[in-house]
Amino acid sequence: MKYIAKYLLLLLLMNASSSLLAQDSSAIKNAMLIYHPELDARKQITDAVKIAKQQNKHVLLMVGGNWCRWCRMFQKFIETDATIDSLLKKDFVMEHINYSKEVPNLETLKALDFPQRFGYPVFVVLDVDGKRIHTQNSSYLEDGEGYSKERTLEFLNQWSSRALDPKQYEQVIKK
Repeated sequence: MKYIAKYLLLLLLMNASSSLLAQDSSAIKNAMLIYHPELDARKQITDAVKIAKQQNKHVLLMVGGNWCRWCRMFQKFIETDATIDSLLKKDFVMEHINYSKEVPNLETLKALDFPQRFGYPVFVVLDVDGKRIHTQNSSYLEDGEGYSKERTLEFLNQWSSRALDPKQYEQVIKK
């Protein structure tokens, strides 16, 4: 009888701990939900372009899904690096465009010239009129098992509206 009681107690403790671990795992997973499949991707882009036009910024679309480990890693990377976070907020309106088996947004991706050919995440830069001006394969921003701050800053600086302003490149010819 003593052994049965110990066995039942052990089972009860194991069940309780596995339940707590499952809740922790679920909470962690939910905290990293950066894509929202329930949103209308076309509306996300249209709204971002309106804001970008008002603020004279470009739109940076990060296409991927909550299933994508590299997408979550990039999001954490930009949120924890003050320089990159600041530059992003200064020069871009950023939107996360979902791609998943359940909600692939294929028509939206077609309109963006099929960025999924580069894998995920993939970055698409739009100008203030919503025209695609660049698609960036994220592998160029990677460094080992993470992302390169130097390459990410270079990418953001090269595709900001400031960098593409023709006035930056006018030469004054003195006679």
